[in-house]
Order: sequence, then C-alpha cells, then structure tokens
Amino acid sequence: MTLQHSLLPPQQQAQKAFIDQFEYEPQLLVYAPGRVNIIGEHTDYNDGFVMPCAIDYGTAISGAKRADSIFRVYASDLQQWDEFDLSRPIEAHANADGDYKWTGYVRGVVKYIQEKCPEFTTGADLAISGNVPLSSGLSSSAALEVATGKFCQLLGGLALSNVEIALIGQKAENRFVGCQCGNMDQLISALGQKDHLLKIDCRSLETEAVPVPQGVAVMIVNSHVKHDLVAGEYNSRRQQCEQAAEFFGVKALRDVSIAQFEQHQAELTALDPLVAKRAKHIVTENQRVLDAVEALKSGDLQRVGVLMGQSHDSMRDDFEITVPEIDYLVELAQQAIGDSGGARMTGGGFGGCIVALAPEEKIEAVRKNIADHYEKRTGLKETFYVCHASEGVCVL
Repeated sequence: MTLQHSLLPPQQQAQKAFIDQFEYEPQLLVYAPGRVNIIGEHTDYNDGFVMPCAIDYGTAISGAKRADSIFRVYASDLQQWDEFDLSRPIEAHANADGDYKWTGYVRGVVKYIQEKCPEFTTGADLAISGNVPLSSGLSSSAALEVATGKFCQLLGGLALSNVEIALIGQKAENRFVGCQCGNMDQLISALGQKDHLLKIDCRSLETEAVPVPQGVAVMIVNSHVKHDLVAGEYNSRRQQCEQAAEFFGVKALRDVSIAQFEQHQAELTALDPLVAKRAKHIVTENQRVLDAVEALKSGDLQRVGVLMGQSHDSMRDDFEITVPEIDYLVELAQQAIGDSGGARMTGGGFGGCIVALAPEEKIEAVRKNIADHYEKRTGLKETFYVCHASEGVCVL
C-alpha cells in the first residue's frame, strides 16, 4: 500500500507520521514484511506446496490505545485517513473500490479479530507506512493485514498465534476485500525466517525452513505492468481448479499425482480444455516445489534454475497468467544467469515482478542486460531489487 515513499524506513516513517498527525507519543510499533515466492504459484489455494521468503520491504504500524472504541487510521504514504467504530458492525469504506482500497485490509482484519475475540473492543490511533511496491505481486496487502493483526493482538492482549493472525488476514482478503487468495502470503509474512526460504504445506500449515545457499542472491525485477487480482482473473482460475478437483473426485488438486493426471488428461481435455490446462499447471507445480526443496538442500542451483524455468513456462502456457513484458524480463535475466540459476514470474500474475536466484557475482550482469533491453522494447523502466530472506512479523 505505497504510492509515495519517504526516505525513512517504514518503521521510522510510521512513528514520525504518528507524532505529526496525532501529536502524542505512540506506544506500539509493529512491522510485517512483504514476500517473494521462489516457486509454487497458485498452488496455495489448491492445498498444495509453496516456497516463498519474506523480504526486506514491508509495512510498519505505529499506534496507541484510545479510551473509546474508535479506530483512527492514517496511511502516511497516501496521506489518507480512515475512521471506524468497534462498537458498530464494521463495513467497507464507501470508497473501498477506489482510492481507499487499503482500508479494506485494515477493517477486514479488525472485523475478523473481533469475530474470533469478542472481548476486543479497544479503540486505537494508528499511522501506517510501507515500502512494498503497490500492485507488484510482492504482497503489500498481506504485509498490511499481518501488521494490523499483530497490532490488534498486542493492543488487546489477545491469545492469538502468528499462524492465527495470518489466517485472519487471509479471511479478510477473501471475504471482506473479495480476492480468493490462498494462505501463502499471510503465512510467510507472519512466519518468515532470516536467511531461509520457507516450504509451506498449505493444507497442514506445516513449514520447513530451507536455507538460501551461501553466496546466492534473490533478485526481484518489477515490470511496472500493474495487476489487480480482485478483478476476475484470479477468482476464475480458482474456480477452474475447483472444477478440475471435482472431475478427479478429490478435495483439492494437491491430491492428484502427475501419473493420475496424465492417465485422465485426454478425458478432461475433451470435457474442458481450459480446466485441463489449469490442472496440469497445479499438479506439476506442486512436484516442482518438492523437487526444488531437495535441489536447494544439496546446493544444486542449476537444477533449481531448470525447475524455475519450467514453472514459468507452465504459468505462461497452461495457467496463462504472464504478460509479454514479464516473459521478456525472464528471458533477459536467464540470458545473463546462464545455467547457474533461474528466473520466473512471481506473484498472482498479469504483471508485477519476476524473481531470479543466482550467484551474487551474476547480479551486475542481470541488472545490465535488463537495463540495456527492457525499456527499449516495452517503453517501461524496470525497478531492480536485491533482497534478503528476512524475519516475519515483529514488534519493535
């Protein structure tokens, strides 16, 4: 949820904004990171496997308890205000579909925290600041949801775990905002570990920390093609996956092996070719995540690169969520990386970012190849980030 960035890190900017706007000292400061998904796209709402990491860009909330039940919220990057009352039913902001879309993430989390913890009736003043690029596929929304959830948990002394906070964030996004996302974004924002990727089983919620190999860089390149997942494409992909699960007679596509899929592929294709393509992506992507975990553990970056390449091709051809600009960025990154790592689209799709994993000595070659060619072909100027796998939500 960021449009204009201050030069201060979000943690300092949120505190400064609080003092400037409310004219007293804050009591609480929480911070939740955005994320980049290394592999495992759209598998989360299919009860499958993903492997993201939290990044060193995120959202901070500085705030203090009030004596009444009013929530006054200032989004410092947007210079916008929101106000609602915890003693009344929490509904969407009148302009939640427009400029005030960010209010849905805050209101939705507070609403579902109240549903789970009816004793939560405490008002608060909050100032929010973030530096996750908006509509980039790096989960600015999840960072805001998890930060809001953690803030409320501390404010009310609520017995909520970080996993529960993550799931409340997902519920807010699904039911209040209307995007049928899975639970990956909120879980990694809540549970991220420094210097590690996190393999998440999105059904059991079991996690396994997978170290980022020594000397390996996580690069993110923003295409500046904006996406908006609440618009129908994301939700239609989810429906298609559910149709495929119904065809196979299983709870979710996570339960279909590659062998089973291949056995019935022709039959499903005859029934609905689009649904068959969507299912193919999910079934093969789940296996790619498991294979990538093993490859990373043995330090086989070449194999990881092959799997990332296959993942991208599958998102382009079977799930059909890439755009030409993203495909071109992946091609440019891969040219510079060669066989020592990989690149792929990351996030929900239809724009946003690519992620690349490669030895640190490849950073400049990747940066230069993209800088030399991307803008010439697309008319858009990329933004290049080198990120570090970071801790999840924390109290500062």
